[in-house]
Amino acid sequence: MQVVTSISGDLAGAAKRATARETSGYDVLTTQENKSDPFLPMALAADATSSVRLATNVAIAFPRSPMVSANVAWDLQRQSGGRFILGLGSQVRGHNVRRFSVPWSAPASRLREYVESIRAIFDCWKNGTPLSYDGEHYQFTLMTPNFTPEPLEGPPPPIHIAAVGPAMMRVAGRSCDGVMLHPFSTPEYLRHAILPALQTALSESGRTRDQFEIFGGGFIATGATEADVDARAEWVRMRIGFYGSTPSYWPVFELHGLEDLGHKLNAMSKAGQWDDMTAAVDDDVVSMFCARGTHDSIAGEIERHYSGLVDTLSIDGGLPPDLIQDIKRL
Repeated sequence: MQVVTSISGDLAGAAKRATARETSGYDVLTTQENKSDPFLPMALAADATSSVRLATNVAIAFPRSPMVSANVAWDLQRQSGGRFILGLGSQVRGHNVRRFSVPWSAPASRLREYVESIRAIFDCWKNGTPLSYDGEHYQFTLMTPNFTPEPLEGPPPPIHIAAVGPAMMRVAGRSCDGVMLHPFSTPEYLRHAILPALQTALSESGRTRDQFEIFGGGFIATGATEADVDARAEWVRMRIGFYGSTPSYWPVFELHGLEDLGHKLNAMSKAGQWDDMTAAVDDDVVSMFCARGTHDSIAGEIERHYSGLVDTLSIDGGLPPDLIQDIKRL
């Protein structure tokens, strides 16, 4: 199991956080596009580290042209010496239309074209192939020497996408190097919905499971004391209430017969009842979504929840180095 943690936060501290977390033994450092740009900290981390992988988890795709994403990913791959992963996500309709002012269309087919067009751009830059991508959503036919980046010594960066439902899971398995699962997931959903869908898509693309990386879905609540664990579990409860209010995430609820909870949370969100949303998520639901335990027991809980299901797990950046090593041995 590889252990992932975030370096998102104040940009001025990104390099320091990256260095400390590489020293602690984390395998992958990630950034998220929520309050800050996801690419700027990656540039600082690339200079501050030497071996840890770096990934956007995730950058929101549709507000950026694929050419823009390809360019920054190419630069980060060169700057990091081949350690960068371009992680992309579609985001939901409301954020695209109302937060980013981007026209909306069916996200799975559009993200598939987004990935395909970036690969065509990479092929042009790497191999000199004439740029010719003609899709429904994206068309790229112009690249001159003046705008071609300096070459990479190794391959272009791998491309992962965020996926929750079956349509996006098919895009991940057919077109991408990996999938970045949402933490709004359960072991049962991983086992009965995600893995079968990915295996089918991988087979259709002529690949096997060992040629594909799964960044794990699910929450982990841990800390040095039981009080720390309880506090983290309450944070998980709040996140389940927040994500569970969005219909895009309801396939997870549906597997567990919790459709009514999804509708209840959705109605509360529209009424602005944010605190009540958290309270609506009971302890049994938190346990479904969360591996929970103090530092001396969490490795066993992680193994019980996620062993054999995912390749990496995202955990807070403050774990003791010996615990990180225990988890990596799972």
